[in-house]
Amino acid sequence: MTLYTTDYLEYYLTLVAWIINNGIWNVLVASGIFALPFFAIVVQEWLRARAEGADEGNKGVLSSARIENRVWVAIVVILFAGIPFIPVDLSTLRFDRTRSIQCQVNVPQPSETNWSASFTTLNNQSAHVPVWWFFMHAMSKAVTGAAVTAIPCGTDLRQMRMEIDSTRIADPVLAQEVADFTHDCYGPARARLFMNRLTLSDEQMNDVTWIGSRFFLDTAGFYDTYRSRAPRTAWPYDSARDAGLAEVSSGGGYPTCRQWWLDSDAGLRARLLGQVDPGLLTRLGQWAGFLSQTQVDDSVIRTIASPQHQVMNQGHVYTDYGGQIGGSLPNVVTRAASDVGLTIGSLGFFPAMDVVRQSLPMILSFLKMAMVICIPLVLVFGTYDLRTVVTVTAVQFALFFTDFWFQLARWVDSTILNALYGWHSPHSNFNPLFGLNNAFGDMLLNFVMAMMFLILPAFWVGALTWAGIKTGGILGGLNTGSMDAKSAGGSGSRIAMAAATKGKGAAK
Repeated sequence: MTLYTTDYLEYYLTLVAWIINNGIWNVLVASGIFALPFFAIVVQEWLRARAEGADEGNKGVLSSARIENRVWVAIVVILFAGIPFIPVDLSTLRFDRTRSIQCQVNVPQPSETNWSASFTTLNNQSAHVPVWWFFMHAMSKAVTGAAVTAIPCGTDLRQMRMEIDSTRIADPVLAQEVADFTHDCYGPARARLFMNRLTLSDEQMNDVTWIGSRFFLDTAGFYDTYRSRAPRTAWPYDSARDAGLAEVSSGGGYPTCRQWWLDSDAGLRARLLGQVDPGLLTRLGQWAGFLSQTQVDDSVIRTIASPQHQVMNQGHVYTDYGGQIGGSLPNVVTRAASDVGLTIGSLGFFPAMDVVRQSLPMILSFLKMAMVICIPLVLVFGTYDLRTVVTVTAVQFALFFTDFWFQLARWVDSTILNALYGWHSPHSNFNPLFGLNNAFGDMLLNFVMAMMFLILPAFWVGALTWAGIKTGGILGGLNTGSMDAKSAGGSGSRIAMAAATKGKGAAK
């Protein structure tokens, strides 16, 4: 049998936890503290027999039988749940990438990294695991892995949306050049389109609403006619192309709008695409298989550079209980005010919850480590009672199974976006914002789904109490541990808003 872990932090902390667990157990044995529960058992059963009254027969026989039963149970608990027995190293502790292979994601094994030399032992110490906890670790991981495998593979669209939304034009020179392109190329081309009163299809009408319009690039008389009004050093002066225009000392020329946008090296399209993480583009292209990579790239560029964002859909895709059926003026005013409130609140909430989502698996790994370290002391204070072992077993399984709820929340979060905004959605119109710029329903769903990463695990632990298992607030650490990270993640937007307000005030 093998112990499996599902991330590198858990892989490391599991070994650390069992080394510390072994150290605590050795201290308890060497000091004789491990034997104190046997004395407590004798005293407890003697007092219990004494308190039951005189109608129970021979008190000595009754109490001795009870003491014998509890001592045998304690011995069994020590043998199977207390004494470290099975050694843990790279041969028994493995990183499980079955799910990643199933979903076509390549994750290297620790043996393929420097971990094979670093984490077999720590400070020349190796760990051993009691038989029962070794079995429970394996079984908990097996059940959790089977449950996670039952979740269909899918792309995390929510994370991609957050990454796209956070992408900005970091180079101020490039940002100014985009503004120049809009002024020199897009504005005149759009004005000419309206003056000529050309008949366009719905797809073309949507296409001409951004600066990289394929219609303007491929149709004669638009981007092949207009040019940059200022010299550009990236395009040397061409006497044939730039005849009649002033030559400057820098040697810069006046590229046509088509050259300015499409040039493979210095073109605006290539430089704007360089502002986006290539891995993000690859993941987005893999999901949007119904589009070519060029169309996907254009959609992302459109998001970060278009002067006018497209609206994903105008239909209602959620059932709610807000307002009257007919919709009155107070309903409209109230909804508009709530839209503004949600929009402003999302500036801090979404980055904060993104940090929480990333920190939760780390916190869970530390909670698992703390649980393992506590086992010897909990057994001693519980006088090696079988109920204590059952409770700790339930806590261990609950912690391991929490990973399933994280995976489920992330999958539902992404598939909701795919169902509502994918290629076969009721309002089919691809947009890499994935509902970010939809109105009230989408914004509210973002808030609700973000909290599911905390609510679903809490519900799971609460459900265990239905079976009479008192697990306490074992997952309270998820909320507490992520609180500071959440606050720090949300502070970025507050700092930016404060700086923008200050800059606006200074400008006035």
